[in-house]
Amino acid sequence: MKNFGSKDIASAAIKLSLTNDRQEEKKLQAQFLELGIRTAAVDYGGEFISSVMKIVERAVVSAKREGVIGDSHSEEGAVAGATREALSQIMNKAIGLNVGGKIGIARYQDHISVSIFFGIGLLHLNEVAIGLGHRVA
Repeated sequence: MKNFGSKDIASAAIKLSLTNDRQEEKKLQAQFLELGIRTAAVDYGGEFISSVMKIVERAVVSAKREGVIGDSHSEEGAVAGATREALSQIMNKAIGLNVGGKIGIARYQDHISVSIFFGIGLLHLNEVAIGLGHRVA
């Protein structure tokens, strides 16, 4: 089995956050699991400022539910921190607007990456962005 680094795990999280539907998401998760990479994904949406804590919570809960992390504070903190980092990267574009998209989380050994794909909406004029965070747990 290959030894994956932070770049590989970040790439896995990004690919997962870009899946179009649950079927594609589950297929990709199965492929990553065969390589020893544990993953999780979850959709989100709402007004950016009021959704920040919801997005962080959804990322942590999804990672726990899918077995990407355990119940330890350090693992939960790693996912929460990486998620907040990803959010901070697109904050200037999203403040005051509605956002929606998918969170992709990938882990291999001590590498954890969180990718958040954002559709940032203003009427029918949408902007897209990806935020990415990485932590070691």
